[in-house]
Amino acid sequence: MTDVMTPVRGAPPPGRRSGDTVRGVIRGIGEVLITLGLVVGLFVFYEVYVTDWFSAQKQQDATNQLDQAWQNHRGLADRPLDGTGIAKIYIPSFGPDFVFTVLQGTGSDVLAAGPGHYPDTAMPGQPGNLGIAGHRVGQGSPFNSLDLLGSCDSIVIETVDHWYVYRVLPLSGEAPSWAATKASQPQCKGVGPMAAPYQDVMGKEIVLPSQREVIAPVPGKPDLALPPDQEARLITLTTCHPQFSARQRLIVHGILVAQYPKVPGQRPAELNAF
Repeated sequence: MTDVMTPVRGAPPPGRRSGDTVRGVIRGIGEVLITLGLVVGLFVFYEVYVTDWFSAQKQQDATNQLDQAWQNHRGLADRPLDGTGIAKIYIPSFGPDFVFTVLQGTGSDVLAAGPGHYPDTAMPGQPGNLGIAGHRVGQGSPFNSLDLLGSCDSIVIETVDHWYVYRVLPLSGEAPSWAATKASQPQCKGVGPMAAPYQDVMGKEIVLPSQREVIAPVPGKPDLALPPDQEARLITLTTCHPQFSARQRLIVHGILVAQYPKVPGQRPAELNAF
């Protein structure tokens, strides 16, 4: 006999007990998770802060160019080039500083500088549907809070010579009680459940990225062609949904309720209704 224990066949050698192996595996997994966490954290920091900084510079350049064009009394071209500023968008309920220059086009390079106008949709104030896309997270995040808009909130569009005031249409479920609840509120003047063929258009909806019919002249009915004098004057804002995901699209629909010629030194009262 001997006082030295004979290792059992298949058992861990001295110094490599099963408990140590398990702890080693857990430690390795922990290190991998920490590394992944750092990578994700850096990615989020880049998307939220770094891209915002670059986009802010591009947006400022676009705004300067648009202001210069307006000062030289140059209006909107019939066929504006991609990346050209065409208007400014204000959403008063997001605060007095919420204003972005809207550029022509919706390519990734355009949206990196600010909200983009869908080229095949109406221009500001025109019959049809003015479609504008914008990032929700990163790249300036112009539409980050779009989900907070409620019915009758204003969306103001400024062009070289006019102000156009759109207001968000009734949300799903509000139509039956609209006359008794919101119809009498001053900010809801001109807003209400729409008649056919617009009866299904709500102020807010969630759709798939492929559902481009939301920016059709009659949203949801891309094959329906109406004479211009029968088309409503709508605005549709689109952005990714939910945050940090491109799986769906958040859609906000509004209707034109007022327009004013621009007068130097004057701004529409709607811009003060925060």
